[in-house]
Amino acid sequence: MTKKMQSLVCRECGKEYPTQDIHVCELCFGPLEVKYDYTAIKQVMTKEKILSGPPSLWRYADLLPVEGTNYVGLHAGYTPLVHAKNLGHFLGLDHLYIKNDCVNHPTLSFKDRVVAVAMTRARELGFETVACASTGNLANSVSAHAASAGMACYVFIPGDLEAAKVLGNLIYKPNVVEIEGNYDDVNRLCSEIAGERRWAFVNINIRPYYAEGSKTLAFETVEQLGWRAPDQVVVPMASGSLLTKIWKGLKEFEKIGLVDSVPTKVNGAQAEGCSPIATAHLNGRDFFKPVKPKTIAKSLAIGNPADGYYALKATAETQGAMDMVTDEEIVESIKLLAQTEGIFAETAGGVTIGVLQKLVKKGHIKRNDVTVAYITGNGLKTQEAVVDAVGRPFRIQPHLSHFTKTFGIEEQA
Repeated sequence: MTKKMQSLVCRECGKEYPTQDIHVCELCFGPLEVKYDYTAIKQVMTKEKILSGPPSLWRYADLLPVEGTNYVGLHAGYTPLVHAKNLGHFLGLDHLYIKNDCVNHPTLSFKDRVVAVAMTRARELGFETVACASTGNLANSVSAHAASAGMACYVFIPGDLEAAKVLGNLIYKPNVVEIEGNYDDVNRLCSEIAGERRWAFVNINIRPYYAEGSKTLAFETVEQLGWRAPDQVVVPMASGSLLTKIWKGLKEFEKIGLVDSVPTKVNGAQAEGCSPIATAHLNGRDFFKPVKPKTIAKSLAIGNPADGYYALKATAETQGAMDMVTDEEIVESIKLLAQTEGIFAETAGGVTIGVLQKLVKKGHIKRNDVTVAYITGNGLKTQEAVVDAVGRPFRIQPHLSHFTKTFGIEEQA
């Protein structure tokens, strides 16, 4: 088998390390990421090979950081790219697409992608216990994948998560640890534990591999658009990693010759109550100031985003934009997507659609742009956000006259 992973490389100083369970440069403390042999990959990763591969993210295994084929998460990825004609008509866009990870397997969020890759690599590195710091969706996915892989599991979450996300951990019977604090408090504790125990924390010591799973959203987008890169993408931001990896995935397909060019503008979306990256962009800064999160979009509530700087850099490089939306705009955008396209997204999806609307109104996204909005999680997980905004059922007696009177329908003779 071609050795596709050459090393882990520091994103700041360029120092290289072996492909082990490390994530921070010992010289400058910069984050590490996987360095690939693109020349070798180009020889084996063809359109024909991809098309004959499994209907999952593993059809792109040649560009993922695993060495074998003993995969965890066999069915993650390969979700629909929906031509959103109704929403596009409402917004004035002729070529709007929704990348719908509401239906990802097995836990209905894009986190199933990153966890499948991270846990496959963790098992290759000999780990028996997996763990994570999470705002909800990641914990659900780690819990489910650990159950199927037969690995011990600890998930650490803030104490104020939505009920469905808490239940979405407990059903798999991992060790669920609620922290009295926000995500940044959770992450600090997990970093301490990761230094003491040989556990695979997917978004700490296994993070260089974990983050690579997000690239598959870009790979699928290109394939599903007929082997072309979109003109515009709108990506929700928590840590900022998803945005940077979608950009990296698009550029990788260009490097190995699967697309001729990448004209894509990469746009970021945040909730106003936790918008350190978008605020920096709108103020013309290339650095962000950490904040204390206060938003219904709990899955995006990371006040000190690990990849915030790199997200700002990717957006600037592509001449993209960033914006933010209020909690009220999030709810209205969830309803809009549901009522135009039949897709019930969680709060992060409301952030994406809300910012999409703003970028169209500002003229940044134009009618003829091929535009992809990334919807990363299912609305059944965050029902509390919309329960008071959707009305109530019509309650009637079981009689035809009650029905016709309620709806003003004349009875037929």
